[in-house]
Amino acid sequence: MLNRIFLSADIEGTCGIAHWAETELGKPDYEPFRRQMTREVAAACEGAFAAGCEDLLIKDAHDSARNLIPAELPERVSIFRGWGSDIHSMMSGIDASFSGAIFTGYHSSSNTDASPLCHTMNLDNVSIRINGIQASELVINTFADVPVLLVTGDLGVCEQAKRLCPAVYTVPVSRGCGNGSISIHPSEAVRRIREKAELAVADGVAHPEKFTVALPNNFDVEVEFVKHNRARRASFYPGVKQLGPRTVRFSSDAYYDVLRFFMFCL
Repeated sequence: MLNRIFLSADIEGTCGIAHWAETELGKPDYEPFRRQMTREVAAACEGAFAAGCEDLLIKDAHDSARNLIPAELPERVSIFRGWGSDIHSMMSGIDASFSGAIFTGYHSSSNTDASPLCHTMNLDNVSIRINGIQASELVINTFADVPVLLVTGDLGVCEQAKRLCPAVYTVPVSRGCGNGSISIHPSEAVRRIREKAELAVADGVAHPEKFTVALPNNFDVEVEFVKHNRARRASFYPGVKQLGPRTVRFSSDAYYDVLRFFMFCL
């Protein structure tokens, strides 16, 4: 079987980031952090290739999906830029042929205090819970049913990754402190990511069962929006029940149904 790795790259969990202006295309503060995001992704790719990865697809998964600098990535990778307009969102391009996944630059969820940029998918919700779990983008994408081998980002999201799957490798590059963050040196982050990616991919290919998160038989999702009109709008989606002025619930036995709900209602 071809050793294929999928890499989903976000930016808010990139080393050193502490403000939204550092994540937004066109803002003066964006360029150095775009380059650091690219360096961290490149390091993860290099580690994966050193461990025997034969094919690697990167999904640029932040905002415009045009953040990574392709010329600064290893020549052997493929990169999915822009949005696929499908339910997989940050995981567009994923399928069962991949041996495992790597998440770089990931961040803590909305309704937490582990990052100055805490959110889940957008800034329109206060909280998303799946079967009672405070859902970060990490949680949503881990349930895509491909073993997650490595997570890099803020300390909060790395700790959540360990709770989901104790075997997963992590590289916490920063931790939230009020409306700021305390980070390691950017070059140290790159070094650690490269080392952990090699270990994670080698381990994941040899022992995929260690990294497999068992999916529940049923998914019960609650979303609390910032504005009441978003809950009213979502209440018209088939199967959604409005619980209060700003809160809705959606349940299904199939996770694809949950992803469709997110696509049209978040």
